[in-house]
Amino acid sequence: MNRTLDIAPLRSFVAVADAGGFQRAADALHLSQGAVSQHVRRLESAIGRPLVERRGRGSRFTADGEKLLGLARNLLALHDEGLRSFGHEARGTIVIGSTEHAAAQLLPHLATALAPRYGVKFRIDRGTKLRESFATGRIDLALLIGPADDPRATPVGDLALTWYSAPGWTAPRRGEPLPVVAFDDPCALRDRALVTLAHHSIQVAIAAEANQLAGVQAAVSAGAGVALLATLGQTPAGLVPRDDLPRPSPLPLALWTRQGVAPAVSERASDTLRALLSAPVLTKVPSHDLVLAKGA
Repeated sequence: MNRTLDIAPLRSFVAVADAGGFQRAADALHLSQGAVSQHVRRLESAIGRPLVERRGRGSRFTADGEKLLGLARNLLALHDEGLRSFGHEARGTIVIGSTEHAAAQLLPHLATALAPRYGVKFRIDRGTKLRESFATGRIDLALLIGPADDPRATPVGDLALTWYSAPGWTAPRRGEPLPVVAFDDPCALRDRALVTLAHHSIQVAIAAEANQLAGVQAAVSAGAGVALLATLGQTPAGLVPRDDLPRPSPLPLALWTRQGVAPAVSERASDTLRALLSAPVLTKVPSHDLVLAKGA
């Protein structure tokens, strides 16, 4: 039988499922959409059955496509683990992805926990981008806010949330909307802030928006309004906590582990995160100890 399931097409096939489409899979893999489509056609030729079918403007996996997806995940995990068993990633670099929320407090401790056996590289990005990078294997461990209803996700604790303002900021008069500084949508902190205030019938006006934490903090420091942040007990410079606003519920944090990553790595990382999140206040980490590499 002259039929093979090659690794590159299988990786593209899994990326289509995890990234949510051919174009997004192509972007994540740094390939053209035509190349990803060709990979899927090669798999269909090897299997002898259609794996993807059109539905309206989109597409979905056939029953055979769903069957191959599970097989492809297992084959990729075995392939990657096989390379690691020959030392290609032994004592290599573990890529850890995280949003900016509490990254400065958590990531240095993870680097320390994994040293000296592994080097650590951080990727700081928006949650949607991190999920795409994780789905395509470019991130080994991902710290993601939200429910952990996936076998690759391990709950590690909750991120406590605090309202902050500039030191001289004055709350609006009764009946006037509360100015809020928020991250660009979609954002779990933005959603939690708005839901919390709405639950207490507090009118809101989005006074400023930013894509990154530095922009949010700068707007708050300038007096634009209040912001809900996850700082693990460390008040950002130039801001003060507010105890006169409704207390929000914490956000669940999960550690996502790529298939093929050594279980000892995931266990060490999750144990470290649980210990940190259960502590009342983290030890302050000097700013020069962590360089956050940002990228799209």
